[in-house]
Amino acid sequence: MGVMRTAGGVVRMAAVAAATAFLVAGCGAGGEGGRDGKGGRGAEGDGVGARPHPGGSAGGGPDPAHSAGVPGVGAALRARIPAATRQVVAVYGAGPNSPDATVVLYEKDANEWKNKGSWPAHNGRRGWTPDHHEDDQRSPVGVFSLTDAGGVLPDPGTRLPYTHAAAFTPPAYWSKNTRHDFDYVVAINYNRVVGASPLDPTRPQGQSKGGGVWLHLDHGSGTSACVSVAKSAMAALLRALDPARHPVVVMGDRAHLAG
Repeated sequence: MGVMRTAGGVVRMAAVAAATAFLVAGCGAGGEGGRDGKGGRGAEGDGVGARPHPGGSAGGGPDPAHSAGVPGVGAALRARIPAATRQVVAVYGAGPNSPDATVVLYEKDANEWKNKGSWPAHNGRRGWTPDHHEDDQRSPVGVFSLTDAGGVLPDPGTRLPYTHAAAFTPPAYWSKNTRHDFDYVVAINYNRVVGASPLDPTRPQGQSKGGGVWLHLDHGSGTSACVSVAKSAMAALLRALDPARHPVVVMGDRAHLAG
């Protein structure tokens, strides 16, 4: 069992009985040798070119004018940012087939999006795709809400519901450099049940659509589908993300983002 702290401060026990199986099957066996421990399963979402699915799109009514100031984000993804959103984690991939990226946290103050932090990052080792499938080693392009967090380490002070559980620990046979990948994670709501622990293996769109796509700690190279940043960056993001601001991640290579 792990402990989940709700945004309202209520502590309850989170069921994580399937957690180990999820990390092995959903996150991918083999660690950095072939996986980052992820990319097999994930959260319901609305990737580019796909219609939103119940329970997993960024949610809320789009307001193109509201999000016009998010740098590098064109009309297609801009229209998917909910009107209520006041926090955007933008992931700028270096190229469609590149594992290198930059993560920027934006917050809207009055009528202006302000840069609150920028960090080097990695994405899927084969780059990006608007049609993500399990084991394609690419990160999904799209706009996805951020509602649930967790990790091996205790809650660093986030307002998101947080599942603290040893079950996040990667299997011992994964590469040594992945051992701390899931010390902190934020679930990206692509093909997952919004509001559940990141360890929940449910895949509303089916197994073939992949999932288990998280923000997590970086191990120095590309992932299976996740976005990874340094530990200090993950801690900063966790402390900053606020459910009242309806945070979303807008992610993709720069060409897809600008489309």
